[in-house]
Amino acid sequence: MPDAATLDRHPHPRDLPPGKGLEWLAAGWRLLVLAPGVWIAQALIFIVVLFALGLVPFLGWAAVLVAFPVLSAGMVAGAAELAAGRSIRIDHLFEGLRRHPGNLLLVGLFYLLGGILAGLIAAAIGSSAALTGYVLGALAGLGLAVGGVMLASVIFTVLWLGLIMALWFSPALVLLHDVAPLEAMRLSVSACVGNLLCFALLAAVLYVLIWLAMLPAGLGTLLLIPVMAGALYASYRDTFGDLPMPSQRPAE
Repeated sequence: MPDAATLDRHPHPRDLPPGKGLEWLAAGWRLLVLAPGVWIAQALIFIVVLFALGLVPFLGWAAVLVAFPVLSAGMVAGAAELAAGRSIRIDHLFEGLRRHPGNLLLVGLFYLLGGILAGLIAAAIGSSAALTGYVLGALAGLGLAVGGVMLASVIFTVLWLGLIMALWFSPALVLLHDVAPLEAMRLSVSACVGNLLCFALLAAVLYVLIWLAMLPAGLGTLLLIPVMAGALYASYRDTFGDLPMPSQRPAE
């Protein structure tokens, strides 16, 4: 349990109306159109780096999960620059390597370990049900085995959604507020659960947008990734920041 001094130092999540999720996506689009060329270049590098890490034999998938928060923090840094009326550079993508790289990598490591644990729990439940079904035999055993596999799938999905909530705000909290990795993940989960309807709406719209972005040979992801980065920063500002996300670019 964090002490009083730690709680006072860290930002506190606000309660937000459900419609905020749509406002964040609109804010992400506004940030994209301020510097589309830089954003698209960042998105392309983002994809290439994660794809290259994924090609590492045996551990590529793990490297992708660990590196993801570092690159996400860099895109948040770029969004923060634009929201403040400053210019964004392509190398903002690697801002996480310059500021708090160790803590951001720890966020990725905890995300990886959480995913492995979720998989092990689901596998244990599914295997136990299948083994029990085999012992019982006949229709009763088959029903138990199928039910166990379905239960394992549901449990894995719930645990993975929890991990996504833990990851959503963590890069921004670590980079912009210097919050420790586990505490950042705890605050992120608390903020998402406290504004569940808001994030459920955001997730539903993003799900549709992801499928639409994949239609033109996946090229839509070069626009969707920056929009998501801007939406992430906007959600962070509204939930944890000192000021609400501006509706337009501040005057320079």
